[in-house]
Amino acid sequence: MSLSFKVLAATLLLGASALASAANDGQAWANQLLDSDPQFRQTWQDVVQKEERLPEWVMNLSGDAQQMHAVTEDGDQYLVGPLCETAQSCQQQRLILAFSFDKKHAYAMLVEVPAGLPADKSPTRHANYRFLGKPDPGMQAMLQEQLRKDPNWY
Repeated sequence: MSLSFKVLAATLLLGASALASAANDGQAWANQLLDSDPQFRQTWQDVVQKEERLPEWVMNLSGDAQQMHAVTEDGDQYLVGPLCETAQSCQQQRLILAFSFDKKHAYAMLVEVPAGLPADKSPTRHANYRFLGKPDPGMQAMLQEQLRKDPNWY
């Protein structure tokens, strides 16, 4: 009886382990990075510590995020993705974030559109762009390109 119980327990543990592996399939989300690895947290803190008047959701990378993806810039690989305070606030304020694969560098572009901008006005022409992490011109262009890929950005 105890042998079959051990077999059953082992089977259940293996099944649970397989489910956990499937749930953690390497997908990254900007709002989960700081809790996923202390190196992400340290690198981001280094970026924002000298910045002034950043929203709390930017400081903590909390809010509504989409899945991040790999992008190559100047031969280096980055994990890139958007973050907003809420899904509803994305048209007015969003962050495009890029972390190097080695987790040693982070860059971001905070995009803010004036509140009450009429629907017939292009947010691209009226937005303020603030770069974080001192990105070079190539990195700035890559962050801007990521924003242009959003079908709701024109």
